Amino acid sequence: MSNKEIWRDITDPRRAEYVDDLEAGLKEPEFENLQIPEHLGPVQEKIDDHKIKRYAFEIDEYNPWFLEKSPFYDGARIGGAGMLVNDLVQMFTTVYRASHVIGLHTEEQIWFNSPAHMGEVVTLEGEYVDSYVLRGQGYVVMDAEVKGEDGRSIIRHRGVEILKTVPGDISGRASATPEKRVEGVVAPDARYLQHITDDVKVGDAIQPIQKTITAEQAAVYSRVGEFVTNIHNNLEMSRKGNLRIPIVQGAQMFCTLTQMLTDFFGKDFFTSGWLRTKFISSVKVFEPFTLNGVVTDVEMLEDGRKKVSLEVWIRRGSDERMAVIGWQAASLAKYQKRLAGCETVVATVAIHFCVSAKNCIAFHKIVCYNAKEEPRAL
Repeated sequence: MSNKEIWRDITDPRRAEYVDDLEAGLKEPEFENLQIPEHLGPVQEKIDDHKIKRYAFEIDEYNPWFLEKSPFYDGARIGGAGMLVNDLVQMFTTVYRASHVIGLHTEEQIWFNSPAHMGEVVTLEGEYVDSYVLRGQGYVVMDAEVKGEDGRSIIRHRGVEILKTVPGDISGRASATPEKRVEGVVAPDARYLQHITDDVKVGDAIQPIQKTITAEQAAVYSRVGEFVTNIHNNLEMSRKGNLRIPIVQGAQMFCTLTQMLTDFFGKDFFTSGWLRTKFISSVKVFEPFTLNGVVTDVEMLEDGRKKVSLEVWIRRGSDERMAVIGWQAASLAKYQKRLAGCETVVATVAIHFCVSAKNCIAFHKIVCYNAKEEPRAL
């Protein structure tokens, strides 16, 4: 198959013009039908303009690196850090009927190794590696990875999901029990940062971000464009799951955290980031929520990099209840290299990117101020 024929998603919805049942031949998503181990894929996808822009809409993340020019691959446009997360989560639908699934994502873990860039063909492949029953629910564990056209790792995934359940019956209680507690509290005297600084310290907090996922954004993220129906993009399916209104997919909530962490860490998050989350209560479409993070550890590594770890969490706006908790880490590039040639202080300046008169986002760039020359970006 040539690059021109490779589609941007797991399935090619254009088949609907001549295929009656787009999921014919696939297994019913029942716990009893699992085979452990069970191979998923491979699937090839084209990273095109539409895929990059669509993800920006789904998360409301209009970073210039996605739409104009990035600091990677000689300036090539890249996709958001979380752009391929749901593609990996949904790899099971290469074997099981996607529109018959009424499940619940309980845990997500991603290792970020490199960004995907405009025009390349990536390969997704995964495997169901474990299954178990807990509190009457059947859980399945998947490992998967996306590799670039050159064979490099883009992201690695480990996810846990209840294959089939009644989400409305369990979404009001914690569907995932964390081994490590996240308090979700920031000290009264904490320093709030929008962008990481060289003097980052334990107790520093990320400036909270308020977001809302609309029904349109949830539907697009949850594959309505591939004619998949589920509790995230279809009201009837939601009602079958004992939900009054669609809920935001766990992977989409995860991706809002990658937006916050991309803003905080910059390019280092794409090459050394790690994020693990537990989904403990659902968020409805149109329901406001707030993203938070606090630094829990700062460690100097032997190679000169600085590893910064955080606890992150999302609170629902309706009742301030925790919806997502997580743990995150990224290793910063050697600060000495970033400051090479600087004789004086480094400053962080905000660059504003606007997609409309009311929708502007501030991005930050380290700038070197030398007494003998004009300021220059690092």
